[in-house]
Amino acid sequence: MKLSALQYLVAIVECGGIRAASRRLGVAQPLISRSIQDLERELKVVLFERAKKGVILTPLGRVFLNRVVRATGELRRAQDELDQLRGETRGSLAVALSMVTQITLMPEALQQFRMRYPNVTLNIIDSVFPGIVSSLKDGSTDFYIGPVGEDVPAELSVQEILLPKRLIFCRKGHPLAKAKSLEELVGAEWMTSSITAKVEDEIGPIFLRYGLPQPKLVLHAHAGLTYLLTLANSDLLMALPHPWTKFPLWDQLFETIEVKEELPTRPICIVRRTGLPLTPAAEYLCDMFRRAAGYLEDGGLDGGKAPLEPPQAASLSPQPDEIH
Repeated sequence: MKLSALQYLVAIVECGGIRAASRRLGVAQPLISRSIQDLERELKVVLFERAKKGVILTPLGRVFLNRVVRATGELRRAQDELDQLRGETRGSLAVALSMVTQITLMPEALQQFRMRYPNVTLNIIDSVFPGIVSSLKDGSTDFYIGPVGEDVPAELSVQEILLPKRLIFCRKGHPLAKAKSLEELVGAEWMTSSITAKVEDEIGPIFLRYGLPQPKLVLHAHAGLTYLLTLANSDLLMALPHPWTKFPLWDQLFETIEVKEELPTRPICIVRRTGLPLTPAAEYLCDMFRRAAGYLEDGGLDGGKAPLEPPQAASLSPQPDEIH
Protein backbone atom coordinates (compact mmCIF):
# COMPACT_ATOMS: atom_id res chain seq x y z
CA MET A 1 0.00 0.00 0.00
CA LYS A 2 1.62 3.23 -1.17
CA LEU A 3 1.54 6.38 0.94
CA SER A 4 0.94 8.47 -2.17
CA ALA A 5 -2.29 6.57 -2.86
CA LEU A 6 -3.54 7.32 0.65
CA GLN A 7 -2.71 10.99 0.19
CA TYR A 8 -4.57 11.02 -3.12
CA LEU A 9 -7.58 9.42 -1.41
CA VAL A 10 -7.74 12.16 1.23
CA ALA A 11 -7.30 14.89 -1.40
CA ILE A 12 -10.13 13.49 -3.57
CA VAL A 13 -12.50 13.50 -0.59
CA GLU A 14 -11.51 17.01 0.52
CA CYS A 15 -11.70 18.44 -3.02
CA GLY A 16 -14.81 16.57 -4.10
CA GLY A 17 -13.30 14.95 -7.18
CA ILE A 18 -10.21 13.65 -8.94
CA ARG A 19 -9.83 16.68 -11.20
CA ALA A 20 -9.84 19.12 -8.27
CA ALA A 21 -7.43 16.89 -6.33
CA SER A 22 -5.14 16.84 -9.35
CA ARG A 23 -5.05 20.65 -9.43
CA ARG A 24 -4.37 20.93 -5.69
CA LEU A 25 -1.59 18.33 -5.64
CA GLY A 26 -0.05 19.22 -8.98
CA VAL A 27 -0.26 15.55 -9.99
CA ALA A 28 -1.59 14.30 -13.32
CA GLN A 29 -5.20 13.13 -13.16
CA PRO A 30 -4.51 9.71 -14.82
CA LEU A 31 -1.83 8.98 -12.20
CA ILE A 32 -4.27 9.64 -9.37
CA SER A 33 -6.93 7.48 -11.02
CA ARG A 34 -4.52 4.57 -11.52
CA SER A 35 -3.31 4.82 -7.90
CA ILE A 36 -6.86 4.65 -6.56
CA GLN A 37 -7.67 1.70 -8.84
CA ASP A 38 -4.55 -0.13 -7.61
CA LEU A 39 -5.56 0.62 -4.02
CA GLU A 40 -9.06 -0.75 -4.60
CA ARG A 41 -7.64 -3.95 -6.11
CA GLU A 42 -5.30 -4.35 -3.15
CA LEU A 43 -8.11 -3.82 -0.63
CA LYS A 44 -10.64 -5.80 -2.71
CA VAL A 45 -13.29 -3.11 -2.19
CA VAL A 46 -14.74 -0.22 -4.17
CA LEU A 47 -13.83 3.08 -2.48
CA PHE A 48 -15.63 5.60 -4.70
CA GLU A 49 -18.79 5.78 -6.72
CA ARG A 50 -19.71 8.39 -9.29
CA ALA A 51 -22.08 11.23 -8.38
CA LYS A 52 -23.57 14.12 -10.35
CA LYS A 53 -20.66 16.29 -9.30
CA GLY A 54 -17.49 14.25 -9.02
CA VAL A 55 -17.24 11.15 -6.85
CA ILE A 56 -18.31 10.16 -3.34
CA LEU A 57 -17.09 7.51 -0.94
CA THR A 58 -18.88 4.20 -0.66
CA PRO A 59 -19.81 3.01 2.87
CA LEU A 60 -16.66 0.87 2.95
CA GLY A 61 -14.71 3.81 1.59
CA ARG A 62 -15.84 5.98 4.52
CA VAL A 63 -14.68 3.34 7.00
CA PHE A 64 -11.29 3.14 5.30
CA LEU A 65 -10.96 6.93 5.15
CA ASN A 66 -11.28 7.22 8.93
CA ARG A 67 -8.23 5.00 9.32
CA VAL A 68 -6.34 6.76 6.57
CA VAL A 69 -6.83 10.20 8.13
CA ARG A 70 -5.37 8.97 11.40
CA ALA A 71 -2.49 7.16 9.70
CA THR A 72 -1.45 10.03 7.43
CA GLY A 73 -1.76 12.48 10.33
CA GLU A 74 0.57 10.38 12.46
CA LEU A 75 3.05 10.04 9.61
CA ARG A 76 3.06 13.82 9.22
CA ARG A 77 3.64 14.25 12.95
CA ALA A 78 6.42 11.67 12.89
CA GLN A 79 8.26 13.56 10.16
CA ASP A 80 7.74 16.90 11.93
CA GLU A 81 8.94 15.40 15.22
CA LEU A 82 12.13 14.02 13.69
CA ASP A 83 12.85 17.33 11.95
CA GLN A 84 12.27 19.33 15.13
CA LEU A 85 14.36 16.98 17.28
CA ARG A 86 17.19 17.51 14.78
CA GLY A 87 16.94 21.23 15.49
CA GLU A 88 14.89 22.26 12.46
CA THR A 89 11.94 24.62 13.02
CA ARG A 90 9.62 23.57 10.23
CA GLY A 91 6.39 21.60 10.25
CA SER A 92 2.69 22.28 10.71
CA LEU A 93 0.18 22.37 13.57
CA ALA A 94 -3.62 22.33 13.65
CA VAL A 95 -4.86 23.95 16.86
CA ALA A 96 -8.45 24.63 17.94
CA LEU A 97 -9.02 27.63 20.20
CA SER A 98 -12.13 29.05 21.78
CA MET A 99 -12.68 32.78 21.25
CA VAL A 100 -11.85 33.68 24.86
CA THR A 101 -8.54 31.81 24.49
CA GLN A 102 -7.77 33.77 21.35
CA ILE A 103 -8.55 37.09 23.01
CA THR A 104 -6.57 36.59 26.21
CA LEU A 105 -3.85 33.98 25.77
CA MET A 106 -3.06 33.65 22.07
CA PRO A 107 -1.31 37.01 21.45
CA GLU A 108 1.42 36.37 24.01
CA ALA A 109 1.71 32.64 23.36
CA LEU A 110 1.88 33.15 19.60
CA GLN A 111 4.59 35.79 19.88
CA GLN A 112 6.87 33.49 21.85
CA PHE A 113 6.07 30.50 19.63
CA ARG A 114 6.91 32.38 16.44
CA MET A 115 10.29 33.35 17.89
CA ARG A 116 11.12 29.72 18.63
CA TYR A 117 9.48 28.07 15.57
CA PRO A 118 9.35 30.67 12.79
CA ASN A 119 8.88 28.11 10.00
CA VAL A 120 6.07 26.06 11.52
CA THR A 121 2.74 26.71 9.81
CA LEU A 122 -0.20 27.16 12.20
CA ASN A 123 -3.77 26.29 11.27
CA ILE A 124 -5.89 27.91 14.00
CA ILE A 125 -9.50 26.73 14.17
CA ASP A 126 -12.09 28.91 15.94
CA SER A 127 -14.19 26.39 17.83
CA VAL A 128 -15.70 25.36 21.13
CA PHE A 129 -15.15 21.85 22.46
CA PRO A 130 -18.14 19.88 21.06
CA GLY A 131 -17.34 21.01 17.53
CA ILE A 132 -13.77 19.75 17.64
CA VAL A 133 -14.05 16.39 19.46
CA SER A 134 -14.04 14.20 16.35
CA SER A 135 -10.95 15.85 14.85
CA LEU A 136 -9.11 15.58 18.18
CA LYS A 137 -9.91 11.88 18.28
CA ASP A 138 -8.83 11.20 14.70
CA GLY A 139 -5.68 13.27 15.13
CA SER A 140 -6.35 15.87 12.45
CA THR A 141 -6.31 18.52 15.22
CA ASP A 142 -3.29 18.48 17.54
CA PHE A 143 -4.97 20.01 20.59
CA TYR A 144 -7.78 22.28 21.77
CA ILE A 145 -7.69 25.09 24.35
CA GLY A 146 -10.90 26.46 25.81
CA PRO A 147 -13.85 25.57 28.07
CA VAL A 148 -14.86 21.90 28.18
CA GLY A 149 -18.21 20.26 28.93
CA GLU A 150 -18.83 17.29 31.20
CA ASP A 151 -18.72 14.57 28.55
CA VAL A 152 -15.09 14.06 27.53
CA PRO A 153 -14.30 10.87 25.57
CA ALA A 154 -11.84 8.48 27.20
CA GLU A 155 -9.43 8.97 24.30
CA LEU A 156 -8.83 12.58 25.37
CA SER A 157 -6.99 14.03 28.37
CA VAL A 158 -7.83 17.39 29.94
CA GLN A 159 -5.54 19.80 31.79
CA GLU A 160 -6.97 22.90 33.47
CA ILE A 161 -4.86 26.03 33.00
CA LEU A 162 -7.13 28.96 33.93
CA LEU A 163 -10.35 29.53 35.87
CA PRO A 164 -11.82 32.88 34.76
CA LYS A 165 -14.78 34.58 36.40
CA ARG A 166 -18.09 34.64 34.54
CA LEU A 167 -20.07 37.82 33.97
CA ILE A 168 -23.34 38.75 32.28
CA PHE A 169 -22.88 40.85 29.15
CA CYS A 170 -25.28 43.07 27.22
CA ARG A 171 -25.19 45.89 24.70
CA LYS A 172 -24.41 49.42 25.77
CA GLY A 173 -27.58 51.12 27.05
CA HIS A 174 -29.49 47.88 27.63
CA PRO A 175 -32.63 48.47 29.74
CA LEU A 176 -31.46 45.81 32.24
CA ALA A 177 -27.88 47.03 32.49
CA LYS A 178 -28.36 48.33 36.04
CA ALA A 179 -29.88 45.11 37.42
CA LYS A 180 -28.35 43.94 40.69
CA SER A 181 -29.69 40.38 40.89
CA LEU A 182 -30.68 37.44 38.71
CA GLU A 183 -34.26 37.89 39.90
CA GLU A 184 -34.39 41.18 37.98
CA LEU A 185 -33.33 39.29 34.84
CA VAL A 186 -36.19 36.77 34.97
CA GLY A 187 -38.07 37.10 31.68
CA ALA A 188 -35.06 38.40 29.73
CA GLU A 189 -34.00 36.59 26.56
CA TRP A 190 -30.64 34.87 26.47
CA MET A 191 -28.06 33.64 24.01
CA THR A 192 -25.96 30.58 24.84
CA SER A 193 -22.73 29.18 23.46
CA SER A 194 -22.06 25.60 22.33
CA ILE A 195 -19.95 24.53 25.31
CA THR A 196 -22.54 22.16 26.77
CA ALA A 197 -24.24 19.32 24.90
CA LYS A 198 -27.65 20.61 26.05
CA VAL A 199 -28.32 24.31 25.61
CA GLU A 200 -30.32 24.57 28.83
CA ASP A 201 -27.41 23.22 30.89
CA GLU A 202 -25.26 26.30 30.29
CA ILE A 203 -27.09 28.84 32.49
CA GLY A 204 -30.24 26.99 33.56
CA PRO A 205 -28.61 25.45 36.67
CA ILE A 206 -27.58 28.93 37.87
CA PHE A 207 -31.19 30.14 37.96
CA LEU A 208 -32.32 26.84 39.49
CA ARG A 209 -29.71 27.21 42.23
CA TYR A 210 -31.36 30.43 43.37
CA GLY A 211 -34.93 29.15 43.04
CA LEU A 212 -35.69 31.19 39.93
CA PRO A 213 -37.63 30.22 36.77
CA GLN A 214 -35.61 28.83 33.89
CA PRO A 215 -34.19 31.57 31.62
CA LYS A 216 -35.64 32.05 28.16
CA LEU A 217 -33.06 30.75 25.68
CA VAL A 218 -33.73 32.04 22.18
CA LEU A 219 -30.38 31.75 20.37
CA HIS A 220 -27.67 29.10 20.40
CA ALA A 221 -24.44 30.53 18.97
CA HIS A 222 -21.43 28.59 17.70
CA ALA A 223 -18.82 31.29 17.09
CA GLY A 224 -17.39 34.33 18.81
CA LEU A 225 -18.34 36.63 15.96
CA THR A 226 -21.98 35.60 16.45
CA TYR A 227 -21.72 36.53 20.13
CA LEU A 228 -20.43 39.99 19.30
CA LEU A 229 -22.83 40.85 16.50
CA THR A 230 -25.88 39.51 18.32
CA LEU A 231 -25.12 41.21 21.63
CA ALA A 232 -24.43 44.53 19.89
CA ASN A 233 -27.64 44.45 17.85
CA SER A 234 -30.25 43.01 20.22
CA ASP A 235 -31.42 42.94 23.82
CA LEU A 236 -30.20 39.38 24.37
CA LEU A 237 -28.04 38.66 27.39
CA MET A 238 -25.11 36.24 27.59
CA ALA A 239 -22.95 34.84 30.39
CA LEU A 240 -19.29 34.81 29.31
CA PRO A 241 -15.84 34.59 30.95
CA HIS A 242 -14.58 37.98 32.12
CA PRO A 243 -11.58 38.03 29.69
CA TRP A 244 -14.08 38.98 26.98
CA THR A 245 -13.84 42.52 28.39
CA LYS A 246 -10.34 42.68 26.88
CA PHE A 247 -11.73 42.45 23.34
CA PRO A 248 -10.95 45.61 21.29
CA LEU A 249 -13.79 48.16 21.31
CA TRP A 250 -15.58 46.24 24.08
CA ASP A 251 -16.03 49.34 26.25
CA GLN A 252 -17.62 51.19 23.36
CA LEU A 253 -20.18 48.51 22.49
CA PHE A 254 -20.94 46.42 25.57
CA GLU A 255 -21.26 46.49 29.34
CA THR A 256 -21.58 44.01 32.18
CA ILE A 257 -24.54 43.48 34.50
CA GLU A 258 -23.19 43.32 38.05
CA VAL A 259 -25.46 40.85 39.83
CA LYS A 260 -24.91 39.86 43.46
CA GLU A 261 -25.13 36.12 42.79
CA GLU A 262 -22.06 34.01 42.06
CA LEU A 263 -21.92 32.68 38.50
CA PRO A 264 -20.03 29.35 38.33
CA THR A 265 -17.82 29.07 35.29
CA ARG A 266 -15.90 26.43 33.37
CA PRO A 267 -12.10 26.42 33.36
CA ILE A 268 -9.97 26.97 30.28
CA CYS A 269 -8.33 23.63 29.49
CA ILE A 270 -5.84 22.01 27.15
CA VAL A 271 -7.37 18.92 25.54
CA ARG A 272 -5.28 16.39 23.62
CA ARG A 273 -5.31 12.72 22.72
CA THR A 274 -4.46 10.46 25.66
CA GLY A 275 -1.13 8.68 25.44
CA LEU A 276 -0.11 10.30 22.16
CA PRO A 277 2.97 12.54 22.39
CA LEU A 278 2.82 15.92 20.72
CA THR A 279 5.59 17.11 18.45
CA PRO A 280 8.19 19.37 20.13
CA ALA A 281 6.62 22.41 18.45
CA ALA A 282 3.11 21.49 19.63
CA GLU A 283 4.36 20.84 23.17
CA TYR A 284 6.17 24.18 23.17
CA LEU A 285 3.02 26.00 22.05
CA CYS A 286 1.02 24.30 24.84
CA ASP A 287 3.68 25.45 27.29
CA MET A 288 3.37 29.01 26.05
CA PHE A 289 -0.40 28.91 26.63
CA ARG A 290 0.17 27.55 30.13
CA ARG A 291 2.59 30.35 30.90
CA ALA A 292 0.26 32.98 29.46
CA ALA A 293 -2.55 31.62 31.65
CA GLY A 294 -0.35 31.72 34.74
CA TYR A 295 0.76 35.24 33.94
CA LEU A 296 -2.86 36.35 33.51
CA GLU A 297 -3.74 34.97 36.94
CA ASP A 298 -0.82 36.95 38.39
CA GLY A 299 -2.21 40.16 36.92
CA GLY A 300 -0.17 40.35 33.73
CA LEU A 301 -1.13 40.41 30.03
CA ASP A 302 -2.88 43.69 30.78
CA GLY A 303 -1.56 47.17 31.10
CA GLY A 304 1.90 46.80 29.63
CA LYS A 305 3.40 44.32 32.09
CA ALA A 306 6.62 42.48 31.26
CA PRO A 307 6.34 39.77 28.57
CA LEU A 308 6.72 36.08 29.20
CA GLU A 309 10.14 34.52 29.38
CA PRO A 310 10.28 31.52 27.05
CA PRO A 311 11.54 28.23 28.53
CA GLN A 312 14.85 26.74 27.47
CA ALA A 313 13.20 23.66 26.06
CA ALA A 314 9.71 22.28 25.70
CA SER A 315 8.77 19.40 27.97
CA LEU A 316 7.72 16.24 26.13
CA SER A 317 6.28 14.50 29.21
CA PRO A 318 2.65 14.75 30.37
CA GLN A 319 1.91 17.49 32.88
CA PRO A 320 1.32 16.33 36.48
CA ASP A 321 -2.08 17.96 36.78
CA GLU A 322 -3.65 16.31 33.75
CA ILE A 323 -7.04 14.73 34.40
CA HIS A 324 -8.70 12.10 32.21
